[in-house]
Amino acid sequence: MVTVPILDVQDLSVSFTTDHREQVVVDHVSFRLNRGETLAVVGESGSGKTVTALSVLRLIPVPPGNIDSGRIVFSNTEGSGTDLLGLDEREMQKYRGFAISMIFQEPMTSLNPVFTCGDQVGESLRLHLCYSKKQAKKKVLELFREVMLPRPEELFDAYPHQLSGGQKQRVMIAMAIACDPAILIADEPTTALDVTVQKTILELLKKLQVTRNMSILFITHDLGLVAGFADRVLVMNKGKIVEQGEVGDIFMRPSHAYTRGLLACRPPLDARPARLPSVENFVNGDYSPSAEVVTAEDRASAHKILYSLEPVLRVENLGKQFGSFRALEKATFNLFPGETLGIVGESGSGKTTLARVVLELIPASEGKIWYQDHDITRLTAGKLKLLRKDLQIIFQDPYSSLNPRISAGAAILEPMKVHGLHGDDAGRRAMVMDLLQKVGLKPDHFYRYPHEFSGGQRQRVCIARALAVEPRLIICDESVSALDVSIQAQVLNLLNDLKRDFGLTYIFISHDLSVVRYMSDRLIVMRNGKIEEMGEADQVYAHPRSEYTRALLEAIPGKNKW
Repeated sequence: MVTVPILDVQDLSVSFTTDHREQVVVDHVSFRLNRGETLAVVGESGSGKTVTALSVLRLIPVPPGNIDSGRIVFSNTEGSGTDLLGLDEREMQKYRGFAISMIFQEPMTSLNPVFTCGDQVGESLRLHLCYSKKQAKKKVLELFREVMLPRPEELFDAYPHQLSGGQKQRVMIAMAIACDPAILIADEPTTALDVTVQKTILELLKKLQVTRNMSILFITHDLGLVAGFADRVLVMNKGKIVEQGEVGDIFMRPSHAYTRGLLACRPPLDARPARLPSVENFVNGDYSPSAEVVTAEDRASAHKILYSLEPVLRVENLGKQFGSFRALEKATFNLFPGETLGIVGESGSGKTTLARVVLELIPASEGKIWYQDHDITRLTAGKLKLLRKDLQIIFQDPYSSLNPRISAGAAILEPMKVHGLHGDDAGRRAMVMDLLQKVGLKPDHFYRYPHEFSGGQRQRVCIARALAVEPRLIICDESVSALDVSIQAQVLNLLNDLKRDFGLTYIFISHDLSVVRYMSDRLIVMRNGKIEEMGEADQVYAHPRSEYTRALLEAIPGKNKW
């Protein structure tokens, strides 16, 4: 590869001023992006990676943001450079979407819900290339085919809400490449997508890069995701670059403790540590590689006892129909006390529908759900309310799960009051304080509101709220999918600790097979509303019987790369 820099970021510093306090979020950052290269910028939330990317396009809101220093030099094909920070807004508009384009993390919020997908992609063609409406439509259909969208003519007239997550992301990619940019900035373009969809999006970006000779700046919190995709990696922490180099070197010989922590905190595919390390363990120097490992013999002994017990839940031929669409068909399984039963599958496979039907949040169309010898599909509203105490759920998005108008403490205390637990309000308040401590929060967090917490802290509040009514069974529905890998490791450890301390039983739902395998005793693989495969988690991983399961396994980020 010819190492001609197309983008040269020199001594970039960005700060934000809030409540009369200035915080530096990008601290004297310098790097180069070469022509035709993929450079991955990796770090946790708050590391400064997205702010760095937004600075390239001058999309930092001023105020509260301010670019304090630096130069961002873009070089055209003739080799002449332009400092983007020296341009006025009108001149900068000529570069945005034309020379440098960006794919944002959440396609649903990036696409305008009141315009069709075709009109939104065509807008940049009409703006930058002066295409007529007819020319723009022809070009958009070509772009839709290039990004492998099914039924391009039909989707041209479709609105964003009518598309799946993967399809919306392909529309965003089509929009980003419409004007044949020299640089494509991809900010977490696969976060919250299924592993198989994630794999196809990455393969698509790689193909487009080759055919269009683009340079890609790829932003992600998951270091495992860039294996086999990026050429070089730049690792950021607290606004600074802590390490950068070739992908192979970073994976095989990471020099910085923070990088080693990012690599280690994902559940490993070749072992089962009793606890996952956190990034802080590595940064603080208190991680021991000889940490306790759960062996196959340990699991076999535990499972022999576990599966000799009477099931706490029996699901028989459960089905759910929405109009003519069968979302769930003849699901049958047992759940044993103290077990973690993992459910994995792509979006639309029926796993969340199964969870909601089991909890009677939506009624079953057919089948039975036996809990403590009661068929809960036939319970009255009054008896079902009493049952809610025993069966709880932790949802994927902790922010939308919490009422923004009430404090964390009030949110945890409320279900206790509904079920008349722990005496009076003083007793309940004391219990909330105890729960906050158990989930790794502080007593003063009682008075904070959801927007004052980080994503990981909000999820801990949701976990404490689920524990507040002393349940026997908790369904974790994609409850770590939106978290940084290091925060994810902490929450997974917490869930396992609480399972032991409170004698809990889990149904753990995720599209991430490495996480589900780590957490689960047994594993259910779902596809198109049906159970495709079921068995002991390590056995399913090591010897999948289904072609579909094998495809899911092959799509795990970083698998078989280094």
